[in-house]
Amino acid sequence: MSNNSNSSNSNNSNRAKLQGFKTEVANSLNVNLKQGYNGDITAREAGSIGGEMVKRMIAYAENNMNTNGNMMK
Repeated sequence: MSNNSNSSNSNNSNRAKLQGFKTEVANSLNVNLKQGYNGDITAREAGSIGGEMVKRMIAYAENNMNTNGNMMK
């Protein structure tokens, strides 16, 4: 049972980190996100946030692969 609890805590932690990352990206693009529902932002704004997040995650993975020689550590 503790394994499920640890997994749940890890998922919550990862979700919070991803939300923080999304907020950081949105701020850098001058898109104001509120905590909770953000259905009032445009599709262009949402796409810009998601696209920039993917771009940064790919750059991070590429850098990590170049540094460590292996992405799956």
